[in-house]
Amino acid sequence: MAELFAGLPPELFSPWALALLGLAVGSFLNVVVHRLPLMLERQWWGDVAAQLADGDSYQRVFATAAPGPLAQAGGTLEKSLDGLKPLTLSRPGSRCPSCGHRIRWFENLPVFSWLALKGRCSACGTRIALRYPVVEVATALLFGLVAWRMGPQPQALLWCGVVAVLLALALIDWDTTVLPDALTLPLLWAGLVAAALGWLPGLTLTQSLGGVAAGYLSLWSVYWLFKLVTGKEGMGYGDFKLLGALGAWLGWQAILPIVLMASVIGAVVGLGMKAGGSLREGRFVPFGPFLAGGGLVVMLAGLPVVLGWIGW
Repeated sequence: MAELFAGLPPELFSPWALALLGLAVGSFLNVVVHRLPLMLERQWWGDVAAQLADGDSYQRVFATAAPGPLAQAGGTLEKSLDGLKPLTLSRPGSRCPSCGHRIRWFENLPVFSWLALKGRCSACGTRIALRYPVVEVATALLFGLVAWRMGPQPQALLWCGVVAVLLALALIDWDTTVLPDALTLPLLWAGLVAAALGWLPGLTLTQSLGGVAAGYLSLWSVYWLFKLVTGKEGMGYGDFKLLGALGAWLGWQAILPIVLMASVIGAVVGLGMKAGGSLREGRFVPFGPFLAGGGLVVMLAGLPVVLGWIGW
């Protein structure tokens, strides 16, 4: 990987430089976390509309002709979707959700604009959530830690990319209990490709493939065992894919430490939520954010250090 960035000064990969990059990436992650679930929901409603209009499928499943109102509902839904304005990660431009004020470039600078605006919309005064600058600062700190851990070398950019995807997945899962394939699968394949190209020193392609298999199949087995015993689903398939993706980057040896770290983080957060009164009886808390947190701990502390913590 160093050949791709040959000639660039190492200062570009220093903790301070990557922390500044993290501020900008964190601002983009706020957009991803907000818009990607909405984009997926639109896609799902499109699938519903197509299914409602598929009379042949109805005939195959129910052995009878599809009722007319069903196809009409599908057509109405499709027209409603066609009438929506385009929504991507870049379009439309950011606006205040309360008054529609278009956010200008100088109002969209990471952290600094939020402080200058005192956390409120410049047009209507509606409060801007504290989470936006917190995500930006967290991304900057994590990018800086990656550079400090890896040293000022191009490889740090790879791990910064992993950090960014894990943060986005953790926040989306916390908000929606969904881990989008649009993020988990590219993360998994990128890990395998990086291992195959020798960009992950100390990790062979075999270990990376083993990490994918061990990560996915371990949670898949727990899922089905729990379902067979209780008749309920204890987690989603996105958790399997996320742990498999972490295995691709960290190897099969890291799977159990990641799960243990995720359990510790989950227990601490759960106790905090219970003490604060935000954890209600029967409320579902997604496991994805804790898996992402466990992966970050193993990544930044190093597998030998984490194994030492658990006495192995």
